[in-house]
Amino acid sequence: MSRKKRMFRVLAAVLTLTMLLTIFPASAASAETADSVYRNGNIYTVDEDFSTASAIAIKGDRLIYVGDEAGVEAYIGPGTKVVDLGGKTVVPGLIEGHMHINGLGESLLQIDAFWKPKEDILAAVAAEVAKAEPGEWIRGRGWLNSVWEDTAYPTKEELDAVAPNNPVFLTRADGHMCWVNSMAFELAGITKDTPNPQGGEYLKNEAGELQGCVTDTAMDPISALLPAYSIEQEQQALLLAQEQLFSYGLTSAMNAGTSVQMLNEVYKPLYESGELKLRSYILMSLESTEGEQADYLRNTPPQSGLYNNHMDVRAVKLFSDGSLGARSAAMLEEYSDRPGHIGNYRSTDEEMYQLVKLAYDNGYQTGSHAIGDGANHQILDAYERVMAENPREDPRLRIEHFQILTLEDIQRAIDMGVLPAMQTTHATSDMLVAEDRIGAERLEGAYAWRTILDSGSIILNGSDAPVELVNPFHGLYAAVTRKDRLGEPPEGWHAEQCMTREEALRSYTIWPAYGEFNEDIKGSLEVGKLADFVVLDRDYMTCPEEDIKDIQVLLTVSGGEEVYTRDNTTPTVVWNGLPITFNTAPYAGPGIIYVPLNDIVNGISATQQVNGSQVTVTLDGRSATVPISTVNGVSYVPVRALFEGLGRNVAWYAPSNCVSIGWLK
Repeated sequence: MSRKKRMFRVLAAVLTLTMLLTIFPASAASAETADSVYRNGNIYTVDEDFSTASAIAIKGDRLIYVGDEAGVEAYIGPGTKVVDLGGKTVVPGLIEGHMHINGLGESLLQIDAFWKPKEDILAAVAAEVAKAEPGEWIRGRGWLNSVWEDTAYPTKEELDAVAPNNPVFLTRADGHMCWVNSMAFELAGITKDTPNPQGGEYLKNEAGELQGCVTDTAMDPISALLPAYSIEQEQQALLLAQEQLFSYGLTSAMNAGTSVQMLNEVYKPLYESGELKLRSYILMSLESTEGEQADYLRNTPPQSGLYNNHMDVRAVKLFSDGSLGARSAAMLEEYSDRPGHIGNYRSTDEEMYQLVKLAYDNGYQTGSHAIGDGANHQILDAYERVMAENPREDPRLRIEHFQILTLEDIQRAIDMGVLPAMQTTHATSDMLVAEDRIGAERLEGAYAWRTILDSGSIILNGSDAPVELVNPFHGLYAAVTRKDRLGEPPEGWHAEQCMTREEALRSYTIWPAYGEFNEDIKGSLEVGKLADFVVLDRDYMTCPEEDIKDIQVLLTVSGGEEVYTRDNTTPTVVWNGLPITFNTAPYAGPGIIYVPLNDIVNGISATQQVNGSQVTVTLDGRSATVPISTVNGVSYVPVRALFEGLGRNVAWYAPSNCVSIGWLK
């Protein structure tokens, strides 16, 4: 073949290839066929630019495309599952930046005392006693005296009256105080003369007798008597927690404190069996430089990406103090409402340094619990010392809670690169007591999200469940509004410290991913990252502010697998951020949702007056008269007419069949 003919053929081939690439772009021509595609959505990627997309494509457990409708076509093959999102909002899989996963599951096996009236808690204890054998322990969690009419700490005598022959152990919501009865004290050998241990206190009444409440390390002799949950119960608790987390769109969670036994006998077997699909970031507990936990750190290097990126064991949990509500948070100066008392340091400065050093020198990240400004100062001193002695590239040391600090220590922490792991709902719970405890001046450095962000740091958000409800939309709402679920205070508590909606979403996605050293594989929806995402029933970025707390998850996807799908068969009515429980199911008529009259009146603590085919419902001095319809002997009322008559905002979200009840108009 002549040279001229060869050149002609090469030229023809080049022209043909050029024409094909014009018709079929290179990205499309080389596109993989996706296992699944989700399209026609309102997708917040939470990438660096907070860009949006309308479609994503998944291969295996990874995202292979994030972009527009036109571009995703190339990834759809004959076997591709295609889901039309119908314009619904999608965000990255949410990351719980600080919680107690097994603690959440265990709380589901005990008396639920969360924020309930004291009378209801005592009634629940009495009910458990009626079912128990004499001497059997009664356990519960979640009481919070600051929401009671009488905010004083409860007494052992109140429990003695309903449980004279059973020891009782009820953990306060914050986990740093317990309420026990006389029998529990007797079994533990604790009397009014028992000295307080380092880091704890036996509260006394004015007569010097044991009052019934115990804080932090002083709880240990009593809690040591509690029957341990079996391995099977702990596994059940973990799977119950996973179910709840997935229902809230949480695909990853940090476990703040794990024993070697829990790791080896609960977590690992469930990952190996495939039952546990939640991604976990494990913080190993450490309270002493000796013993099994310390030996584990010395003998086992940090591990990441276990079980196909489902578990990391590369961090350590330390404790420096207690909680503000229990007055056991360690302060630099005395409490404003308890002169002479500065709280409880769990360790001396040297002991804390040795604990930090053990973790740090063995390559582990540390996450140290610190509430009070004294505890935070102690932790920063220990961090500063180990970092100077043994400089390490990018250690990402954390402080869990980072709640009350001097302004100088906030800046010092940021300059050191220490990451604040904060829980936004703590602010809206603690606001009930914070100023009484520490005074207005020290509040300037407390729960100071805006100060921290404007100083160049990030915040790793979470719930601290079961201390608070695990619902991340409560945390997002608190971050944006500085209000509690009741909408109080109307102007927000120190609203100058609010986050923006974008910052709040980052605090539940990419920022906690960074806190786990996992920002390259999760926390945003970008090509190459894990296909972890959540479909919501409303647009988080644009819905009314008060409706953020009521957001419902329609679908949770982890690694491309749909691990939770909402059942929308029955309408849901959300009041103060929580679904109302109905003994008889609501139903939907043509354009109207009807709810059982007695259940809705009881659920919102209202009163009713029936007059023939109508009922007048009264709440907070306002009344609404609405028609009654009867189905199978049950009286129903139209929910929108009822609440609008009571002066409330009402919003219906069709994708979840959910009614959100807002504040007074």
